[in-house]
Amino acid sequence: MPLKKSNPDFILIIVTLSLLSIGLIMVYSASAIWATYKFDDSFFFAKRQILFAGVGILAMFFIMNIDYWTWRTWAKVIIIICFVLLVLVLIPGIGVWRNGSRSWIGVGAFAIQPSEFMKLAMIAFLAKFLSERQKYITSFKKGLVPSLSIVFLAFGMIMLQPDLGTGTVMVGTCVVMIFISGARISHFVGLGLIGVVGFIGLIISAPYRIKRITSFLDPWEDPLGSGFQMIQSLLAIGPGGLFGLGLGQSRQKFFYLPEPQTDFIFAILSEELGFIGGSFVILLFALLLWRGIRIALGAPDLYGSFLAVGIIAMVAIQVMINIGVVTGLIPVTGITLPFLSYGGSSLTLMLMAIGVLLNISRYARY
Repeated sequence: MPLKKSNPDFILIIVTLSLLSIGLIMVYSASAIWATYKFDDSFFFAKRQILFAGVGILAMFFIMNIDYWTWRTWAKVIIIICFVLLVLVLIPGIGVWRNGSRSWIGVGAFAIQPSEFMKLAMIAFLAKFLSERQKYITSFKKGLVPSLSIVFLAFGMIMLQPDLGTGTVMVGTCVVMIFISGARISHFVGLGLIGVVGFIGLIISAPYRIKRITSFLDPWEDPLGSGFQMIQSLLAIGPGGLFGLGLGQSRQKFFYLPEPQTDFIFAILSEELGFIGGSFVILLFALLLWRGIRIALGAPDLYGSFLAVGIIAMVAIQVMINIGVVTGLIPVTGITLPFLSYGGSSLTLMLMAIGVLLNISRYARY
C-alpha cells in the first residue's frame, strides 16, 4: 500500500465543479417554463437539482478522504445491497413507475434509482475481481466467463425494469475494464457477435425500441410520434448557430422538446450558447477524461488502476451516448448527460464516483 498521501487532483476538482455549475444554470434555463406551468414555481427543478448537487458535493469530498482500497474490502457487501435494491424496485408498491419503467424507489418526495448505484458498485466489484485474478484473465473459463457472469446477471435484472440505457452503460463500462485488464481480443469477438444477436433480440422484443430505431433512421417518417423528440432536438441545435440565441432564449423549451432539463439538456445548451458553448462543454469533458486516464496510469496498484478506468469509462460512455442521441447520431436511449442533466440519483452517483477518483489521485504518481 502507498505510504504517502498527496493533494487530490486540483484540475479534476475544478473541471467537475465547472460542469456542475453549467449544469445548474442550464437546468433552470431549460426547466423554468415547464416548472412554472406545472408547479407554478419556475425554480421547482432548479431547487431540487441544487439540493442534489449539495448532497453530491458533500459526498464527493467525504469519499475523497476515504482510502480507495476500502471499497475493495466492502465491494461484495455493496454489490449485494445493490442487487437487493434491484429486486425491491420490481415489487409493486415499492418500485415507482416513470416513463414506462419501474426503475425508482420512492423516498418521501424524492426517489432513488438503484440501477444508477449498481453501475458504481459493479465497477468496484469488478476492479477487485480483475486485480485478484489477473493471471486468469486470458482464460475463457477462469477469467472471462466468471467476470462477465455477474455483469450480465445485473444487466438482466436491470432489463426487468426495463432500463436498456443504464444497462448498456454498465455493460459497456465493464467490457472496457475487462479489455484493459488483458483479456484476449478473440474472446471479445465471439462474445461480441453473441451480444449483437442478443441486443437485436431485445430491440425486437419491445415495440417501442423498434420505433426508436426507425425514428433514428428517419425521424420525419413519424414527426408527431416516435420521431418527435429527435426532430425537436435538431430544431434546437440548428438555430443555435455559432454563438447561440442567448442564455434563457431557447424556443424549444416552450413545450416543444419534452422535459428538456433531462436527457436533451445539451440540445437546449446548444440552442442558447451555440456551437461555442457546446464545444466548451465537450472540451471540459475531454479534460476530465484526460485527468482520469492520468490517474489510472499513475495508480500505485492494479485495483486503483482498474477502479479509475471503470469510472472514466462510465463517464465517457454516457457522454458519447447522450450527445450522440441529441445530435441524431444514435437512437434515443434515455441516458442522462453527466453533471448537467436533471436527476438526483445520476448526479449524486457521478459526484461520488469522482470522489473515488480524487482519492486515487492522492496516491497516484504522474
